[in-house]
Amino acid sequence: MVHRTIRASSKVAILHPTIEIIGALAALITTLGWIPQVAKVARERRAGDISLFATGSIATGVLLWTLYGLLIGSWPVILANGVTFLFVIAILGMKLRFG
Repeated sequence: MVHRTIRASSKVAILHPTIEIIGALAALITTLGWIPQVAKVARERRAGDISLFATGSIATGVLLWTLYGLLIGSWPVILANGVTFLFVIAILGMKLRFG
């Protein structure tokens, strides 16, 4: 059996501040955009109009983005997707509970 060691690259991308701001705004908007949906489902205690498949797919994708962020060591990717994952999982849980 051959064992291979995977090493993280020591290369660090230095991005223009404008690019960093765009990325930060995108992360903030896409993460916080879930709050109204979480609040609505929690308040109304009904989730009949929410697709279980779509929400599950989004949860899976966001979890994979979080894993990707961990693997490349990108805290913005980790934090934005980690928080988004929690929001989507909350919606998924309420969907399963309230239908």
